[in-house]
Amino acid sequence: MTLDSWQLWALLAAVFAALTAIFAKVGVENVNSDFATLIRTAIILVVLATILAATGQLQPLSGISGRTWLFLTLSALATGASWLCYFRALKLGQASQVAPVDKLSVVFVAIFAALFLKEKLSLLNWAGVVLIGVGAVMVAIRA
Repeated sequence: MTLDSWQLWALLAAVFAALTAIFAKVGVENVNSDFATLIRTAIILVVLATILAATGQLQPLSGISGRTWLFLTLSALATGASWLCYFRALKLGQASQVAPVDKLSVVFVAIFAALFLKEKLSLLNWAGVVLIGVGAVMVAIRA
């Protein structure tokens, strides 16, 4: 895999998401989960702004279309809701149970992409989506 490979970046995203669950579980032990989400978000904002400034990737806000603003705003609201729910779940449950249920997002992405983006998944792809769903539920259940 090379640096311009989507597979590499997707794998790194998965690794960092796993670390997020572990670090967040410890981080929310003695603080309100919503406040922990605020702290995390503020840190992300500072780090990303620093990276963009350092690499010269900042863009003028006036060059962004209304449609882009709309969908980035909707994405931000969904992200915020997801993070609030995720941190609350981590506060209440075990990371090894919360994270697999959170990964059911893969199943929802496949369904939403097919419905709203008209993406085509093969029978093999749908079988994988079903297996991911079943696997996530099986990992989350404590017998």
